[in-house]
Amino acid sequence: MRWAGSDVEVLGLRRAESHRANGWRDEHVVWWLPDDTPHSHWGSLASSLPHTAYRCRTTGMRRTLDKLLEHGEWDGIVFDGISVGWALARVLEHYAGRPDRPRLIYVSHNHEESLRAQIAESQPLFLKRQAVRLDAMKVSWLERDMVDSVDFVTAITPEDLSLYRRRRCDKPMGVLTPGYCGRRVEHRRLTESLPRRAVIVGSFDWIAKRMNLAEFVDIADPLFAEANAELQAVGSADEAFLAQLRLKAQATEFTGTVPEIEPFLDEARIAIVPERNGGGFKLKVLEYIFNRVPVFALEGSFAGVPLRHNDSVMLFPNHAALAEGVLKAIDDVELLNRLQERAFDACRDQFDWSSRGRQILSAIVEP
Repeated sequence: MRWAGSDVEVLGLRRAESHRANGWRDEHVVWWLPDDTPHSHWGSLASSLPHTAYRCRTTGMRRTLDKLLEHGEWDGIVFDGISVGWALARVLEHYAGRPDRPRLIYVSHNHEESLRAQIAESQPLFLKRQAVRLDAMKVSWLERDMVDSVDFVTAITPEDLSLYRRRRCDKPMGVLTPGYCGRRVEHRRLTESLPRRAVIVGSFDWIAKRMNLAEFVDIADPLFAEANAELQAVGSADEAFLAQLRLKAQATEFTGTVPEIEPFLDEARIAIVPERNGGGFKLKVLEYIFNRVPVFALEGSFAGVPLRHNDSVMLFPNHAALAEGVLKAIDDVELLNRLQERAFDACRDQFDWSSRGRQILSAIVEP
Protein backbone atom coordinates (compact mmCIF):
# COMPACT_ATOMS: atom_id res chain seq x y z
CA MET A 1 0.00 0.00 0.00
CA ARG A 2 2.95 2.33 0.48
CA TRP A 3 3.31 2.49 -3.32
CA ALA A 4 -0.10 4.17 -3.34
CA GLY A 5 1.06 6.82 -0.83
CA SER A 6 -0.49 5.36 2.33
CA ASP A 7 1.17 5.06 5.74
CA VAL A 8 1.18 1.45 6.89
CA GLU A 9 2.06 -0.34 10.11
CA VAL A 10 2.74 -4.04 9.69
CA LEU A 11 2.40 -6.71 12.40
CA GLY A 12 3.98 -10.08 11.77
CA LEU A 13 6.46 -12.60 13.14
CA ARG A 14 10.08 -11.76 12.45
CA ARG A 15 11.89 -14.08 10.06
CA ALA A 16 15.38 -15.09 11.14
CA GLU A 17 16.82 -14.16 7.74
CA SER A 18 15.17 -10.71 7.65
CA HIS A 19 17.23 -7.55 8.14
CA ARG A 20 14.21 -5.85 9.74
CA ALA A 21 13.74 -5.81 13.51
CA ASN A 22 10.83 -4.85 15.74
CA GLY A 23 10.07 -1.15 15.25
CA TRP A 24 11.98 -0.95 11.94
CA ARG A 25 10.95 2.03 9.81
CA ASP A 26 10.98 2.31 6.04
CA GLU A 27 9.43 5.06 3.96
CA HIS A 28 5.70 5.11 4.90
CA VAL A 29 6.03 1.75 6.75
CA VAL A 30 6.60 0.75 10.38
CA TRP A 31 7.32 -2.92 11.03
CA TRP A 32 6.22 -4.54 14.30
CA LEU A 33 7.98 -7.91 14.32
CA PRO A 34 7.96 -9.85 17.60
CA ASP A 35 10.87 -12.29 17.67
CA ASP A 36 8.72 -15.19 18.87
CA THR A 37 8.98 -18.85 17.96
CA PRO A 38 5.79 -19.97 16.17
CA HIS A 39 3.63 -22.42 18.10
CA SER A 40 3.98 -26.11 17.24
CA HIS A 41 1.61 -28.03 15.04
CA TRP A 42 0.54 -30.28 17.90
CA GLY A 43 -0.78 -27.43 20.03
CA SER A 44 -3.39 -26.58 17.43
CA LEU A 45 -5.09 -29.95 18.00
CA ALA A 46 -6.49 -28.58 21.28
CA SER A 47 -7.39 -25.20 19.77
CA SER A 48 -10.41 -24.07 17.78
CA LEU A 49 -7.94 -22.37 15.44
CA PRO A 50 -6.37 -24.19 12.48
CA HIS A 51 -2.63 -24.70 12.60
CA THR A 52 -1.80 -21.89 10.15
CA ALA A 53 -3.47 -19.33 12.44
CA TYR A 54 -2.62 -20.97 15.79
CA ARG A 55 1.12 -20.97 15.06
CA CYS A 56 1.11 -17.16 14.69
CA ARG A 57 -0.93 -16.44 17.83
CA THR A 58 2.12 -15.94 20.02
CA THR A 59 2.38 -13.86 23.18
CA GLY A 60 4.34 -11.14 21.41
CA MET A 61 1.86 -10.96 18.53
CA ARG A 62 -1.12 -10.66 20.90
CA ARG A 63 0.52 -8.00 23.06
CA THR A 64 1.62 -5.93 20.08
CA LEU A 65 -1.82 -6.13 18.48
CA ASP A 66 -3.46 -4.94 21.70
CA LYS A 67 -1.08 -1.95 21.88
CA LEU A 68 -1.73 -1.05 18.24
CA LEU A 69 -5.49 -1.24 18.76
CA GLU A 70 -5.32 0.85 21.90
CA HIS A 71 -3.11 3.64 20.59
CA GLY A 72 -3.74 3.73 16.86
CA GLU A 73 -6.40 5.69 14.99
CA TRP A 74 -6.76 3.43 12.02
CA ASP A 75 -8.64 4.04 8.79
CA GLY A 76 -8.42 0.36 7.90
CA ILE A 77 -7.19 -2.95 9.21
CA VAL A 78 -6.05 -5.49 6.61
CA PHE A 79 -6.00 -9.19 7.44
CA ASP A 80 -3.37 -10.57 5.09
CA GLY A 81 -4.35 -14.21 4.67
CA ILE A 82 -5.98 -16.82 6.87
CA SER A 83 -2.89 -17.17 9.08
CA VAL A 84 -3.74 -13.88 10.81
CA GLY A 85 -7.33 -14.94 11.40
CA TRP A 86 -6.50 -15.40 15.10
CA ALA A 87 -6.58 -11.57 15.38
CA LEU A 88 -10.16 -11.23 14.13
CA ALA A 89 -11.87 -11.88 17.47
CA ARG A 90 -9.57 -9.43 19.30
CA VAL A 91 -10.24 -6.70 16.73
CA LEU A 92 -14.00 -7.22 16.80
CA GLU A 93 -14.05 -7.24 20.61
CA HIS A 94 -12.01 -4.02 20.78
CA TYR A 95 -14.39 -2.13 18.49
CA ALA A 96 -17.66 -3.70 19.66
CA GLY A 97 -20.38 -1.05 19.79
CA ARG A 98 -18.03 1.77 18.80
CA PRO A 99 -18.79 4.11 15.90
CA ASP A 100 -15.10 4.55 15.03
CA ARG A 101 -14.44 0.99 13.88
CA PRO A 102 -12.06 1.11 10.92
CA ARG A 103 -12.84 -0.63 7.65
CA LEU A 104 -11.84 -4.29 7.82
CA ILE A 105 -10.33 -5.89 4.69
CA TYR A 106 -9.61 -9.59 4.22
CA VAL A 107 -6.92 -10.20 1.59
CA SER A 108 -7.30 -13.92 0.87
CA HIS A 109 -4.44 -15.96 -0.55
CA ASN A 110 -6.68 -18.85 -1.62
CA HIS A 111 -10.28 -19.95 -1.26
CA GLU A 112 -9.11 -21.85 1.80
CA GLU A 113 -12.21 -23.95 2.45
CA SER A 114 -12.09 -25.72 -0.90
CA LEU A 115 -8.30 -25.91 -1.02
CA ARG A 116 -7.88 -27.47 2.43
CA ALA A 117 -10.62 -30.01 1.74
CA GLN A 118 -8.79 -31.02 -1.44
CA ILE A 119 -5.52 -31.42 0.44
CA ALA A 120 -7.16 -33.50 3.17
CA GLU A 121 -8.70 -35.94 0.70
CA SER A 122 -5.37 -36.42 -1.08
CA GLN A 123 -3.70 -37.78 2.08
CA PRO A 124 -2.96 -41.50 1.55
CA LEU A 125 -2.66 -42.45 5.26
CA PHE A 126 -5.95 -42.86 7.15
CA LEU A 127 -4.95 -41.29 10.48
CA LYS A 128 -3.16 -38.38 8.84
CA ARG A 129 -6.16 -37.84 6.57
CA GLN A 130 -8.44 -37.53 9.62
CA ALA A 131 -6.09 -35.00 11.27
CA VAL A 132 -5.88 -32.92 8.10
CA ARG A 133 -9.67 -33.11 7.71
CA LEU A 134 -10.09 -31.72 11.23
CA ASP A 135 -7.70 -28.88 10.48
CA ALA A 136 -9.51 -28.22 7.18
CA MET A 137 -12.80 -27.94 9.09
CA LYS A 138 -11.24 -25.34 11.40
CA VAL A 139 -9.94 -23.43 8.38
CA SER A 140 -13.46 -23.42 6.95
CA TRP A 141 -14.97 -22.05 10.16
CA LEU A 142 -12.33 -19.33 10.44
CA GLU A 143 -12.56 -18.33 6.79
CA ARG A 144 -16.34 -18.04 6.99
CA ASP A 145 -16.01 -15.87 10.12
CA MET A 146 -13.52 -13.66 8.30
CA VAL A 147 -15.71 -13.21 5.25
CA ASP A 148 -18.82 -12.58 7.34
CA SER A 149 -17.12 -10.04 9.63
CA VAL A 150 -15.07 -7.83 7.34
CA ASP A 151 -16.25 -5.03 5.07
CA PHE A 152 -14.45 -6.11 1.91
CA VAL A 153 -12.93 -9.37 0.66
CA THR A 154 -10.27 -9.68 -2.01
CA ALA A 155 -9.79 -12.93 -3.93
CA ILE A 156 -6.51 -13.81 -5.58
CA THR A 157 -8.12 -15.14 -8.80
CA PRO A 158 -11.51 -14.82 -10.54
CA GLU A 159 -12.09 -18.50 -9.80
CA ASP A 160 -11.71 -17.92 -6.07
CA LEU A 161 -13.98 -14.89 -6.26
CA SER A 162 -16.78 -16.98 -7.73
CA LEU A 163 -16.40 -19.50 -4.88
CA TYR A 164 -16.71 -16.75 -2.26
CA ARG A 165 -19.73 -15.27 -4.01
CA ARG A 166 -21.59 -18.58 -4.01
CA ARG A 167 -21.94 -18.24 -0.26
CA ARG A 168 -21.94 -14.45 0.27
CA CYS A 169 -23.14 -12.79 -2.90
CA ASP A 170 -24.09 -9.72 -0.82
CA LYS A 171 -20.55 -9.08 0.42
CA PRO A 172 -18.43 -6.42 -1.36
CA MET A 173 -15.59 -8.31 -3.08
CA GLY A 174 -13.01 -7.97 -5.81
CA VAL A 175 -10.04 -9.71 -7.41
CA LEU A 176 -6.62 -8.61 -6.19
CA THR A 177 -3.73 -10.44 -7.80
CA PRO A 178 -0.31 -9.87 -6.19
CA GLY A 179 2.16 -7.38 -7.56
CA TYR A 180 5.80 -7.99 -8.31
CA CYS A 181 8.73 -5.85 -7.15
CA GLY A 182 11.65 -8.24 -7.62
CA ARG A 183 14.39 -8.34 -10.20
CA ARG A 184 13.42 -7.85 -13.86
CA VAL A 185 15.91 -9.15 -16.41
CA GLU A 186 15.34 -7.02 -19.48
CA HIS A 187 17.30 -9.28 -21.80
CA ARG A 188 18.45 -12.90 -21.59
CA ARG A 189 19.38 -15.57 -24.11
CA LEU A 190 19.48 -19.16 -22.92
CA THR A 191 22.37 -21.08 -24.45
CA GLU A 192 23.73 -24.59 -24.45
CA SER A 193 26.46 -23.45 -22.06
CA LEU A 194 23.93 -23.52 -19.20
CA PRO A 195 23.72 -26.69 -17.10
CA ARG A 196 21.05 -29.12 -18.29
CA ARG A 197 19.09 -28.18 -15.18
CA ALA A 198 15.47 -27.51 -14.20
CA VAL A 199 14.60 -25.70 -10.99
CA ILE A 200 11.66 -25.70 -8.58
CA VAL A 201 11.59 -22.67 -6.27
CA GLY A 202 9.34 -22.36 -3.25
CA SER A 203 8.81 -22.61 0.45
CA PHE A 204 8.13 -26.24 1.27
CA ASP A 205 7.04 -25.76 4.87
CA TRP A 206 3.32 -26.16 4.14
CA ILE A 207 1.95 -29.69 3.84
CA ALA A 208 0.56 -29.12 0.33
CA LYS A 209 3.93 -27.88 -0.92
CA ARG A 210 5.72 -30.86 0.59
CA MET A 211 3.26 -33.29 -0.97
CA ASN A 212 3.63 -31.71 -4.40
CA LEU A 213 7.42 -31.73 -4.26
CA ALA A 214 7.71 -35.29 -2.95
CA GLU A 215 5.25 -36.69 -5.50
CA PHE A 216 6.95 -34.97 -8.44
CA VAL A 217 10.50 -35.87 -7.40
CA ASP A 218 9.51 -39.50 -6.88
CA ILE A 219 8.49 -39.67 -10.55
CA ALA A 220 10.94 -37.20 -12.11
CA ASP A 221 14.22 -38.02 -10.36
CA PRO A 222 14.88 -41.39 -12.06
CA LEU A 223 13.93 -39.90 -15.44
CA PHE A 224 16.34 -37.00 -14.93
CA ALA A 225 19.09 -39.37 -13.81
CA GLU A 226 18.63 -41.54 -16.90
CA ALA A 227 18.75 -38.43 -19.14
CA ASN A 228 21.86 -37.07 -17.38
CA ALA A 229 19.94 -33.92 -16.43
CA GLU A 230 19.72 -32.07 -13.11
CA LEU A 231 16.71 -31.18 -10.98
CA GLN A 232 17.09 -28.60 -8.22
CA ALA A 233 14.58 -27.78 -5.45
CA VAL A 234 15.38 -24.38 -3.94
CA GLY A 235 13.73 -23.14 -0.77
CA SER A 236 13.04 -23.65 2.90
CA ALA A 237 11.79 -26.92 4.32
CA ASP A 238 12.13 -29.00 7.46
CA GLU A 239 15.52 -30.70 7.35
CA ALA A 240 14.02 -34.06 8.30
CA PHE A 241 11.75 -33.87 5.25
CA LEU A 242 14.66 -32.95 2.96
CA ALA A 243 16.85 -35.69 4.42
CA GLN A 244 14.18 -38.25 3.61
CA LEU A 245 14.01 -37.06 0.00
CA ARG A 246 17.79 -37.05 -0.35
CA LEU A 247 18.00 -40.74 0.58
CA LYS A 248 16.45 -41.78 -2.75
CA ALA A 249 17.42 -38.89 -5.03
CA GLN A 250 19.99 -39.43 -7.77
CA ALA A 251 19.61 -36.35 -9.95
CA THR A 252 17.91 -33.94 -7.54
CA GLU A 253 19.57 -31.40 -5.24
CA PHE A 254 17.65 -29.93 -2.29
CA THR A 255 19.24 -26.66 -1.20
CA GLY A 256 17.13 -25.77 1.82
CA THR A 257 16.94 -22.07 2.71
CA VAL A 258 19.08 -19.81 0.51
CA PRO A 259 19.85 -16.08 0.93
CA GLU A 260 18.57 -15.27 -2.59
CA ILE A 261 17.10 -17.28 -5.44
CA GLU A 262 18.39 -15.30 -8.43
CA PRO A 263 21.72 -17.19 -8.75
CA PHE A 264 19.80 -20.46 -9.01
CA LEU A 265 17.44 -19.06 -11.65
CA ASP A 266 20.43 -17.77 -13.63
CA GLU A 267 21.84 -21.30 -13.87
CA ALA A 268 18.62 -23.06 -14.92
CA ARG A 269 17.17 -23.70 -18.35
CA ILE A 270 13.62 -24.42 -17.16
CA ALA A 271 11.44 -23.62 -14.12
CA ILE A 272 8.87 -26.19 -13.01
CA VAL A 273 5.49 -25.74 -11.28
CA PRO A 274 4.51 -29.29 -10.24
CA GLU A 275 1.61 -28.46 -7.92
CA ARG A 276 -1.21 -30.97 -8.11
CA ASN A 277 -2.64 -29.67 -4.81
CA GLY A 278 -3.15 -25.98 -4.20
CA GLY A 279 -3.69 -24.16 -7.47
CA GLY A 280 -4.46 -20.45 -7.57
CA PHE A 281 -2.03 -17.60 -8.07
CA LYS A 282 1.68 -18.44 -7.68
CA LEU A 283 4.03 -15.54 -6.98
CA LYS A 284 6.96 -17.76 -7.91
CA VAL A 285 5.59 -17.90 -11.46
CA LEU A 286 6.18 -14.15 -11.67
CA GLU A 287 9.71 -14.69 -10.34
CA TYR A 288 10.32 -17.19 -13.11
CA ILE A 289 8.83 -14.94 -15.78
CA PHE A 290 10.62 -11.72 -14.84
CA ASN A 291 13.93 -13.56 -14.43
CA ARG A 292 13.32 -15.01 -17.91
CA VAL A 293 13.22 -18.70 -17.06
CA PRO A 294 10.70 -20.61 -19.24
CA VAL A 295 7.85 -22.15 -17.24
CA PHE A 296 6.73 -25.79 -17.50
CA ALA A 297 3.75 -26.62 -15.29
CA LEU A 298 0.86 -28.92 -14.50
CA GLU A 299 -2.46 -27.90 -16.00
CA GLY A 300 -4.42 -25.96 -13.39
CA SER A 301 -1.43 -25.48 -11.09
CA PHE A 302 -1.62 -21.68 -11.24
CA ALA A 303 -4.06 -18.99 -12.27
CA GLY A 304 -4.23 -15.23 -12.75
CA VAL A 305 -1.25 -14.95 -15.12
CA PRO A 306 -1.85 -14.29 -18.86
CA LEU A 307 0.18 -17.20 -20.25
CA ARG A 308 -0.90 -19.47 -23.12
CA HIS A 309 0.06 -23.10 -23.62
CA ASN A 310 2.72 -23.71 -26.26
CA ASP A 311 3.21 -19.97 -26.65
CA SER A 312 4.43 -18.56 -23.33
CA VAL A 313 4.17 -21.64 -21.08
CA MET A 314 4.13 -25.43 -21.48
CA LEU A 315 1.35 -27.28 -19.63
CA PHE A 316 1.01 -31.00 -18.94
CA PRO A 317 -1.74 -33.23 -17.50
CA ASN A 318 0.28 -35.11 -14.85
CA HIS A 319 3.67 -35.39 -13.20
CA ALA A 320 5.04 -38.02 -15.56
CA ALA A 321 4.10 -36.00 -18.64
CA LEU A 322 5.54 -32.87 -17.04
CA ALA A 323 8.90 -34.51 -16.29
CA GLU A 324 9.06 -36.04 -19.77
CA GLY A 325 8.10 -32.71 -21.36
CA VAL A 326 10.89 -30.91 -19.51
CA LEU A 327 13.47 -33.46 -20.62
CA LYS A 328 12.25 -33.39 -24.21
CA ALA A 329 12.62 -29.61 -24.36
CA ILE A 330 15.69 -29.05 -22.20
CA ASP A 331 18.09 -28.98 -25.19
CA ASP A 332 15.76 -26.98 -27.47
CA VAL A 333 17.12 -23.53 -26.62
CA GLU A 334 15.17 -21.94 -29.47
CA LEU A 335 11.89 -23.11 -27.93
CA LEU A 336 13.00 -22.12 -24.43
CA ASN A 337 13.94 -18.60 -25.52
CA ARG A 338 10.63 -18.16 -27.34
CA LEU A 339 8.73 -19.20 -24.21
CA GLN A 340 10.60 -16.86 -21.84
CA GLU A 341 10.41 -13.89 -24.21
CA ARG A 342 6.67 -14.22 -24.81
CA ALA A 343 5.95 -14.78 -21.12
CA PHE A 344 7.91 -11.65 -20.19
CA ASP A 345 6.12 -9.57 -22.84
CA ALA A 346 2.69 -10.86 -21.73
CA CYS A 347 3.31 -9.88 -18.09
CA ARG A 348 5.53 -6.82 -18.48
CA ASP A 349 2.91 -4.21 -17.47
CA GLN A 350 0.48 -6.38 -15.52
CA PHE A 351 1.76 -6.67 -11.96
CA ASP A 352 2.79 -3.36 -10.41
CA TRP A 353 2.16 -2.94 -6.67
CA SER A 354 0.96 0.65 -6.83
CA SER A 355 -2.29 -0.36 -8.56
CA ARG A 356 -2.86 -3.05 -5.90
CA GLY A 357 -2.36 -0.51 -3.14
CA ARG A 358 -4.84 1.88 -4.74
CA GLN A 359 -7.37 -0.94 -4.94
CA ILE A 360 -7.13 -1.66 -1.20
CA LEU A 361 -7.21 2.04 -0.35
CA SER A 362 -10.37 2.49 -2.38
CA ALA A 363 -12.00 -0.29 -0.34
CA ILE A 364 -11.03 1.60 2.82
CA VAL A 365 -11.94 5.17 1.91
CA GLU A 366 -14.84 4.55 -0.49
CA PRO A 367 -17.29 2.18 1.25
